[in-house]
Amino acid sequence: MNAEIRQKAKIADIPLMDYILKRIGELEKQNGIKRTIFAVCPNSRYVIKAALRASRRWNSPIKFVATLNQVDTDRGYTGLTQDEFVKGIKQEAHSINLNVPVIVAVDHGGPWLKDLHTIERWSFKKSFNAVKKSFEASIKAGYDLIHVDPTVDITLKKGENISIETVANRTLDLIAHTEQYRKACGYGRIAYEVGTEEVHGGLADIATFRKFMELLKSGLKDRGLEEAWPCYVVGKVGTDLHTSTFDPDTARILTAIANEYGSVIKGHYSDGVTNPEAYPLSGMGAANVGPEFSEKEYEVLLELEQLEKALFKKGSVVCRSRISLVLRDALVNSGRWKKWLNPREDSTNFDLISPERQNWLISSGCRYIWQNPEVIAARLLLYGNLNSNGIQAEEIVLSRIESVMDKYFAAFNLRNLNDLL
Repeated sequence: MNAEIRQKAKIADIPLMDYILKRIGELEKQNGIKRTIFAVCPNSRYVIKAALRASRRWNSPIKFVATLNQVDTDRGYTGLTQDEFVKGIKQEAHSINLNVPVIVAVDHGGPWLKDLHTIERWSFKKSFNAVKKSFEASIKAGYDLIHVDPTVDITLKKGENISIETVANRTLDLIAHTEQYRKACGYGRIAYEVGTEEVHGGLADIATFRKFMELLKSGLKDRGLEEAWPCYVVGKVGTDLHTSTFDPDTARILTAIANEYGSVIKGHYSDGVTNPEAYPLSGMGAANVGPEFSEKEYEVLLELEQLEKALFKKGSVVCRSRISLVLRDALVNSGRWKKWLNPREDSTNFDLISPERQNWLISSGCRYIWQNPEVIAARLLLYGNLNSNGIQAEEIVLSRIESVMDKYFAAFNLRNLNDLL
């Protein structure tokens, strides 16, 4: 995965992500082209494979940002530990002769940001220690970056917000623990990302944003950890779970502040954004995209099911997969759909929710159940039925996911960046 660029970062004694951002800045001074790193949430094994294939075609670095819900020591909902995740990426990259930097990162690492911790009402100490262990496993597996995000506190009263001082202190504690472990075990330097969008509280306005940066700067200095300064700070730039309009004016303001401290702004919830080309123009360092790929994967599977149904009517298929029904039942039985309900929606009966909302909950939530045995079996049956009739089902799924990714590679000016690094 382009060992040459990793070696250059090592010689420069900076983390891989910092090196790439530094080179992007140098290139901008030379030719005026601004670039934004494309970060993929690996919410299915097909998304991982599609992202690697797309990065090869675009000849561009690709970044994977895995939440602890997705990839963790308990295998998350993708069924992968940190070690298996990294090894799987390397294996797939080798199989397609990929020669671009692949950055692997933890996304939203903090207490109670793993659903299990919240559902079971873990104590702060238990959740905090579990996050530390997850970070250790990530470093051991070979991750390049960790997003430290201690902005959730389920012990607070309703309507009470976590203080920015608490967020800063917990961020510092997690970075200090991670650096201590990394150095003690002799692992190379990693990059850091801090902050969050307003969905979880935290850096919700400009004044708070700047205060957080000051607290972080002084705190790292006091602990002798200036070299662990984060390359990315997450900013609230208009996008969240239910909006898709990026706010370039706010992004420019936050970017200017972050640049004062030697960081760049990272955007989250960039799925389906209506103006992706504005990201690099506004100076955004990176943008996360995730649920959009699950929605596309779900959409194309339903289209393939219609082909299967037509073949069944012709007698060319013996037994239908009924994958749409399998996916629906698996999600409903998992209970994961309840996480994204609106306040007025019934959490006791999925059937009472409007058909439109049901479809959204399934298409977005199917990422949680892709690895269920019954879902895997239905997919294999669907693929087998179509393949026996000359239809390359898996290739169609991968190509359609890649087509969604293509718009971000293009809008973020990433074509052939690999050659320039």
